[in-house]
Amino acid sequence: MTEHKIPTAPPCTVFLFGANGDLVKRLLMPALYNLSRDGLLDRNLRIVGVDHNAATAQVFAERLHAFMRDRAVGGEGVSQTLDDKVWARLAKRLDYQTGDFLDPATYAAIGKRIAQTSNGNAIFYLATAPRFFPEVVQRLGEAGLLDESKGGFRRVVIEKPFGTDLASAEALNACLLRVMSERQIYRIDHYLGKETVQNILVSRFSNGLFEAFWNNHYIDHVQITAAETVGVEGRGAFYDGTGALRDMVPNHLFQLLAMVAMEPPAAFGADAVRSEKAKVIGAIRPWSQKMALKNSVRGQYAVGKQGRKRLPGYREEANVEPQSQTETYVALKVMVDNWRWVGVPFYLRTGKRMSVRDTEIAICFKAAPYAQFRESEVERPKPNYLKIQIQPNEGMWFDLQAKRPGPELVMEDVQLGFAYKDFFKMTPATGYETLIYDCLTGDQTLFQRADNIENGWRAVQPFLDAWAAGGEVHAYPAGDDGPEAGAELLTRDKREWHTLG
Repeated sequence: MTEHKIPTAPPCTVFLFGANGDLVKRLLMPALYNLSRDGLLDRNLRIVGVDHNAATAQVFAERLHAFMRDRAVGGEGVSQTLDDKVWARLAKRLDYQTGDFLDPATYAAIGKRIAQTSNGNAIFYLATAPRFFPEVVQRLGEAGLLDESKGGFRRVVIEKPFGTDLASAEALNACLLRVMSERQIYRIDHYLGKETVQNILVSRFSNGLFEAFWNNHYIDHVQITAAETVGVEGRGAFYDGTGALRDMVPNHLFQLLAMVAMEPPAAFGADAVRSEKAKVIGAIRPWSQKMALKNSVRGQYAVGKQGRKRLPGYREEANVEPQSQTETYVALKVMVDNWRWVGVPFYLRTGKRMSVRDTEIAICFKAAPYAQFRESEVERPKPNYLKIQIQPNEGMWFDLQAKRPGPELVMEDVQLGFAYKDFFKMTPATGYETLIYDCLTGDQTLFQRADNIENGWRAVQPFLDAWAAGGEVHAYPAGDDGPEAGAELLTRDKREWHTLG
């Protein structure tokens, strides 16, 4: 196999706003470390932490080094020993700018740093609390730091949550577009950096086998699940004002839905791919409040067990209101009203403190139309599933029925498929490596466009409105797979959730 050499990203200064936060320590710096390890960062790339806490470049580097050495740098549970040579190479690129995000002097200092570089390229990564997004962007614009007319690119990376509802998302987009163009904005969703997510497009559009049955003639329904075993992990204050729906659905789960349901793009350029994804999200049926309530389930984890270990309930977590009605589990039924998918329900669920950690897409095909085995114990053939697992065991599997060896006609479930780790050399990664590299090289394919963001919130808004008007939050034991009402969302349609794991 011929090894493809990936070109080095161009020189740039990356400003990390919120440099002392968890996102920088746990994900962004490990991702930059991995890019440096793989030789994908230009020797003139610089990384400047920006935060209000006073520090020097040396102190900033030492804090990061201590955290990454003690916690490993693979990201999301992947262990990797810190290589001192790789770290030393990365540490030389680090610098620090003390400054208040609301102080014009901070941006004047940033401008001086950029002026000292020979290329003028700059990326402003907003790893801050969401309330600072419009403030920082507005001040970058006022300081002239987003102006590309003198040469050099200027790009802004914005983390989720991008708004809290349709109105706030529209307002934030309007704020951004007043001071820069859409091609300068990189709205990031780290799920799209995972290899298996990107492989959905390759598998669908480079294998003729899939396209023939990738439609409502053969597919009965689609399930998309993001299950976590952890609780709120010290983020109670943030999570209690957000909830599972806002945290996961209009970004992560809708992006997975779009990858599964989109039409083949005319070309694999950023605009073509993002346009097809936006069409899918825009085609989600807008439920009335009554139908939104009928087609959604909210849950909240209560006290439970993991083996003999007691797991606290959500309301016992730090910085959570004792009578909180915030959902930690949500299950939805949505319909995509276009030619390919009309009549095919998409069931989405996500939850914390569930039995297993599993992010997957399960595509259920219609069962064989005729029970040819009437004289046997097989009354009705089972449907086939194509399972695309995003994490933790990245890969794709096809569930089939086969006859068990022996004189009797007894059927068993078998699987055809592959795990990435069995076919490819998998280096530890956080999921941010591809996205940071794409931002450095100017490829927006895996980033969300304004219309995609707003279509997502438009589809979610009926659920938010319905829940604000009423509806029940169902309790489920921590360590379980959600409330019984979540299962009933499918059983009433004579379907059931695919087994996790």
